[in-house]
This record gives sequence, C-alpha cells and structure tokens, in this order.
Amino acid sequence: MADGSGYTQVSPAQGARFFGSPEQGAVVMLNLIRFRDLADYSETPELTSAEPLTGREAYAIYLEQMEPLLKQSGGELMFSGKADDFLIGPSDEKWDQVLLVRQASRASFLAFASDPESALVTAHRTAAVADSRLLPLWQDR
Repeated sequence: MADGSGYTQVSPAQGARFFGSPEQGAVVMLNLIRFRDLADYSETPELTSAEPLTGREAYAIYLEQMEPLLKQSGGELMFSGKADDFLIGPSDEKWDQVLLVRQASRASFLAFASDPESALVTAHRTAAVADSRLLPLWQDR
C-alpha cells in the first residue's frame, strides 16, 4: 500500500487477488526496492541501533535474518543484487536493490509471511524501504 511516499505494504485487494489466483505451483517474486537515506525505526523503536543506519544497512539486516526463515519454509533467495538504470524503461525510475525469491506455492508464501518471527524481522524491511514493487511470476506450462 502506498504510505504517501511509496508502496511498501500489500493492500487487502492485492492480497485477495494474489491468494485467489488460479495459478498453481511455485511462485517467484520479483522485488524492486528503493531505500530510505536513513532507516526509520519509529514503528519499532526497540530495534533502533546505537548509531543511525542507512536504509541499505537496515535491509542487509533484514536479509541476513530472513534468509534462514525463508529456507525453513521451503523458499530460496535466487538472486539479490544492485540495480542499474533501465536499458528499456523509464530513465527517471531508479531502484537500489533487485531480488528474486522463490516459494514452492502461494500457501508456503502465506505461511512464511504470517510467521511471527518473520513479522518481527520484517520490521527491518519496513524501516529500510521507501518504495518497492513485488511482482509474482509464474512459470509458463
């Protein structure tokens, strides 16, 4: 959902559409991430570090803590890297990080995303991200 500055959360309508989709099997999530200059831990002050973190630094904490939980759920981080300017696309649209994350199914994605430990770790993502896109990808049959 857009929080005034960017899209950082799934809206109820988007979630319903995704989980109601007839697609079966594994899903790969294309993540496009734009970081805040400084991480904003105002929603979870207990996670604030002694020294201010950049958005990229907070996101690195998120990835480090999230990857074992992702693997436990049967998922995998297939790719994570820095993004460059589009070769084809709008020249004014910039993304800092791109990820491809695979889950075995929508159900395993939901279980992973709903896990209380994942929710706690996601607070680092919330603090780090100014704008994002999450696009589910399904393999052609």
